[in-house]
Amino acid sequence: MKQDFNAAYWQERYLSNQTGWDTQGITTPLKAYFDQLQNKDLRILIPGCGNAYEAEYLFNQGFTQVYVADVAPAPLENFSERVKDFPKDHLLLQNFFDLQGQYDLIVEQTFFCALNPDLRAAYARKCAELLVPGGRLVGLLFDTTFEHDGPPFGGSAEEYRAYFAPYFHFRHFERAYNSIPPRQGRELFINLQKK
Repeated sequence: MKQDFNAAYWQERYLSNQTGWDTQGITTPLKAYFDQLQNKDLRILIPGCGNAYEAEYLFNQGFTQVYVADVAPAPLENFSERVKDFPKDHLLLQNFFDLQGQYDLIVEQTFFCALNPDLRAAYARKCAELLVPGGRLVGLLFDTTFEHDGPPFGGSAEEYRAYFAPYFHFRHFERAYNSIPPRQGRELFINLQKK
């Protein structure tokens, strides 16, 4: 029987502390990218945000239009406890594929690899739909295969290109040089611009 990675599944993972992907902080490649952004008014979406260390970092750097989305309430509650001043209406308890609105930047950090691989083409299409013309999808994708059944689900740069090519220009699509040690040599840093 195929596992349904629904809200109940993810809620249980958080409640039972089965969160091996959680790095307890922002990862180096995303911090480096955020540090060179100058427009603090960018509308930023972080889907499948988990504990949302990226949103915490951006918010603390003065970015005011950061939105986080997850299907499970537990990580959003954790985040809200940690970052008490974060606007409550920017916490979206919602399925990514049901999200509406327009964003300048979508941040990818372990959400793509958590989705059933059958949804990858739909993910690329939905990201393009949510971005303004010229908007960017930036983040990290695993460039490796895993020995266990996912999530996380691995894959290759070649596979991923096929999903994103119809909607995006590839500004950067290479192995990350500054991954955190456990992920060194196994991540692609992507910076894709909506066509």
